[in-house]
Amino acid sequence: MIAAAKRGAEIDKLSNIIKSFNEQFGNIEWSDNERLRRRIMEEIPAKVADDRAYQNAMKNNDKLNARLEGEQVVQRVMNGMINDETGLFSRFQGDPGFRKSLIDFVFNMTYWDEARR
Repeated sequence: MIAAAKRGAEIDKLSNIIKSFNEQFGNIEWSDNERLRRRIMEEIPAKVADDRAYQNAMKNNDKLNARLEGEQVVQRVMNGMINDETGLFSRFQGDPGFRKSLIDFVFNMTYWDEARR
């Protein structure tokens, strides 16, 4: 019974965090809302939670020190996302062979004609 009550309080707290975030930033016009929502609400927290340094800080330090480590991890995760997407874009723009291969791949994965239906 105690575990269920604690879990309910955690879900309520999470709901309030999401509500507050949406109230502050929900009006931003993103070019791909669903992808960014998934990144913000799912991917970034999952990557931060999986970080060993952050896990150790939560286990072995007080809340303030765990938060400081968490901030560093969020920064690393965000830097990684920038590097991933910038690297892909740069390769697409700068490497004609890669660009052609990617275009061919995407076309083959997405095109359908009467014979393929």
